[in-house]
Amino acid sequence: MKIIVPMAGIGSRLRPHTLTTPKPLTVIAGKPIVQRLVEDITSVVNQPIEEIAFIIGPAAKGFPADTEDKLIKIAENLGAKGSVYVQEEALGTAHAIYCAKESLNGSCVVAFADTLFKADFTLDANADGAIWVKQVEDPSAFGVVKLKDGIITDFVEKPKEFVSDLAIIGIYYFKDGDKVREEIKYLLDNDIRENGEYQLTNVLESLKQQGAKFIPGKVSTWMDCGKKDPTVDTNKLVLGFEQADGNNLVSDDVVLENAEIIQPCYIGKNVVLKNAKIGPYVSIGENSVVENSTIVNSLIQTNVQISNANLDNAMIGNHAKYNANYTSVSIGDYTELT
Repeated sequence: MKIIVPMAGIGSRLRPHTLTTPKPLTVIAGKPIVQRLVEDITSVVNQPIEEIAFIIGPAAKGFPADTEDKLIKIAENLGAKGSVYVQEEALGTAHAIYCAKESLNGSCVVAFADTLFKADFTLDANADGAIWVKQVEDPSAFGVVKLKDGIITDFVEKPKEFVSDLAIIGIYYFKDGDKVREEIKYLLDNDIRENGEYQLTNVLESLKQQGAKFIPGKVSTWMDCGKKDPTVDTNKLVLGFEQADGNNLVSDDVVLENAEIIQPCYIGKNVVLKNAKIGPYVSIGENSVVENSTIVNSLIQTNVQISNANLDNAMIGNHAKYNANYTSVSIGDYTELT
């Protein structure tokens, strides 16, 4: 089994945070989104993972020079080979996957790294693939599927008129990655585009017409990291799951001076809390200092200095300094509000 992870998007809706850190590398409760994604998949697939292939964007789009090393280490820590490919130009979901064509063979899971999930990953041996879906209120913003007798009958990309409210969340299983690669190549060779891009839904529709049987995967929780508010909500959900699993995410060396931590929280190494009330549902990255403040339901990265604050639903980037009266803030790396 292989895992293919397209993650080349620039994350424009999560700015300013993605101006300096690509969205899939945004840290949630102490781990980058992409690391949590592949760890979750590895834990539920019930098959050995041979390789994890990541498709990133070029350095010019904000991907740091050490991105490849970090991703390979994530794969190796899971006992898999790590491979990294670069998508130089954003030309659609199918094009992104094809950038990893050397790794796209055999059985594989394709997972786009802008979402986290809790899902049933029981794979039907009689199906050619599975597409994980979630019922949504506004299906026009997503690719959707239509079902009949538990089998997917149609794939529709961002329908303008209602055809289904079962949105494709960006996680797929293919029994035969070689066929997927061949179909994407056909799209590219014949310049078959949807809304100007090479879409995976067109590949799925073509495979279905050739007789492939796809089934829907069941998702219990879909955690979006596309914008600031959903990302803070995802941090809250992840902390809740970690607490339910019995995991303590507060570092042993946290310094508490007249301070209180209300679980669940993630507190990184070398954090100082003075005259502070932290939590519930707060993540604070390493080497940060919080003074004279109350913080709930917030995502705060590393090397941050916060004082005299009352924060709720806040997202603060690395190396920021904050001393202000605003409550629900979203400030990026190296920002100072004092």
